Amino acid sequence: MNQTIPSKPTTNYRWGICALLFAATSINYLDRQVLSLTWKDFIQPEFHWNNNDYGNITALFSIFYAVSMLFAGKFVDFMDTKKGFLWAIGVWSVGACLHAYCGIAASGILTGNWFVGFEESKEIIKTVDNVALVGSTSVMLFIFARFVLAVGEAGNFPAAIKTTAEYFPKKDRALSTSIFNSGAAVGALSAPLLIPRIAEKWGWEMSFIIIGILGFVWMGFWVFIYQKPEHNTKMSVSELAYIQQDHGLEEELSVNKKVSFAQCFKYKQTWAFAFGKFMTDGVWWFYMFWTPAYLSSVYGIKSSDGVGQAAIFVLYTITLLSIIGGWLPSYFINKKGMDPYAGRMKAMLIFAFFPLLALIAQPLGSYSFWLPVIIIGIAGAGHQAWSANIMSTVGDMFPKKAIATITGIGGMAGGVGSLIINKGSGVLFDFAGTTQMEFMGFKGEEAGYFIIFSICAVVYLIGWVVMKSLVPVYKPVTDL
Repeated sequence: MNQTIPSKPTTNYRWGICALLFAATSINYLDRQVLSLTWKDFIQPEFHWNNNDYGNITALFSIFYAVSMLFAGKFVDFMDTKKGFLWAIGVWSVGACLHAYCGIAASGILTGNWFVGFEESKEIIKTVDNVALVGSTSVMLFIFARFVLAVGEAGNFPAAIKTTAEYFPKKDRALSTSIFNSGAAVGALSAPLLIPRIAEKWGWEMSFIIIGILGFVWMGFWVFIYQKPEHNTKMSVSELAYIQQDHGLEEELSVNKKVSFAQCFKYKQTWAFAFGKFMTDGVWWFYMFWTPAYLSSVYGIKSSDGVGQAAIFVLYTITLLSIIGGWLPSYFINKKGMDPYAGRMKAMLIFAFFPLLALIAQPLGSYSFWLPVIIIGIAGAGHQAWSANIMSTVGDMFPKKAIATITGIGGMAGGVGSLIINKGSGVLFDFAGTTQMEFMGFKGEEAGYFIIFSICAVVYLIGWVVMKSLVPVYKPVTDL
């Protein structure tokens, strides 16, 4: 494109769009956190779940999410950004609210009493003598609700990454991705302050409903604010020129061509991205889904207690340090003259060392539970910084028309990794607790947590080495 590229556009509409992506991601992670903050202290006593039951629910959510990610990217590419995002958040908000009615549905299935309120269903379920049947029925209902949630939530990141590619030049994408991706930490940070209080005051059911409604509110803002940059009359010509500064001619000419999965899998760049996601996505999900249970099981700290809420708050406050994940590669690119891929890979190598601290989380827990909380927070910050950059590599190497599809493929791989770690954790923790397994000086569930923390510590370096081996230098895909 033959045009002068302004260094300071006269409008900043793109950052308003980034704020919307940040809000969507915050809501996404709030919805995802409701179950982890209510199951141990509120839902388990009602339905008699064990760790394996919860592990099954979270593991199946991971696989539903993984498979849905594969098709969510294609769906977003097909529907385009605006409609695709609306469908995604609409479906996941419905799924979030569905969790609240699992108790009523269990009451109906077990006793035939369907038309009851939340409190009535609790009393009815107490009259059922078959505890195992209560547990299995409720687990299946929650699995269905998680399925709907997963199908919708799978659309968030493909749509957000596609939006970022539309509204930001390559040199700014890691920063914008880091900003909206920090919504994951903000959502997780807000969750322990809001969800246990709602559950304690109005019941666990209302925590799902109230948080779920936020998604419908967001949809109203998206409808009126988002439109393609080239059609956006509220954006200055200089800002549009800044956004489109590195749009290549080949991409512009081929933008309407369809991209198949078979085509995508021909490229090492796809495999590198997918492997990096497979190795690391599950770590964040493990920290998110199991940290409240870890504090409860190992230290006797409930999510409804003030100290438990403070611990989770501190943990996710620390993860906000991940914002440096967007600044560091920009520094390498703008100040050191590196190409985007080299800058991101160097930043990712640095961030891959932070999760190694998880190796000492459980040993230091014998001094104070605050030490593993702080370490998990630092490891989480390292993950989110890594995540912002690995997602930005898609926009670096692939044309816009393939970004959501490639992101979906990587998301599916990450979901499979999450399935393995969540299901494995549930089985391991129950086995360790039942047999009082001993490992490296730890006993019972503490031994199980030490094993999983150790795995979470090393997978980033493994992922980085394989990615670098597959794609050693910057090589954008130009023939897709």
